Amino acid sequence: MLKSIEVYGEMHRYVPVIAKWSGFKNIGEKVVQHQARKYGTTKFGLSRFINGFLDLVSIFFIGKFGKRPMHFFGAIGTILFALGFCSALFIGLMKIIRLNQGNLTTLVTDNPFFYISLTSIVLGTMLFLAGFLGELIARNSGDRNKYHVEERL
Repeated sequence: MLKSIEVYGEMHRYVPVIAKWSGFKNIGEKVVQHQARKYGTTKFGLSRFINGFLDLVSIFFIGKFGKRPMHFFGAIGTILFALGFCSALFIGLMKIIRLNQGNLTTLVTDNPFFYISLTSIVLGTMLFLAGFLGELIARNSGDRNKYHVEERL
C-alpha cells in the first residue's frame, strides 16, 4: 500500500485518508510498543501544529476538489464576477439616473466602489480561468485512468 500512494512533506499523518482515496478498503491500526526517548530532545512544537493544520487543509482541498477544480475556482470566480458586474452596473445606472434628473454628479471614476467592482470582475475572471485550466490539467493527467487492481481473475 505504501508503495502505491504518494506521501510528501509531513503528510504521513494522513496516510489512512490517502490510502482510502487510493482505493484501499481494509485500513486498520497496528498496535506498537512505544519506548521512552534515550537521546536528544523533541522537535515537536508550535510549528508542527501549524504545518499539521496546513497539511490538513491541503488534504481536504485535494480530496474535495482535486479531480474537479472548476467546482471550487469556477464557483468563486463566477460569484465575484457577478457581484462586480452588478455593482458596476448599479454605479453606472445611478450616474445616468442622476444626469437625467438634471443633478450634477461626480465622475464614476471618483467613486471608490467602481474600482472595487472592477477588481472583483478581474479577480472573478482570473479565478474562473484558473479553474478551467485546472480542469484541463486534471483531465490530461497521466494518473487519471490509473486503477488499483483488487483481484485478478
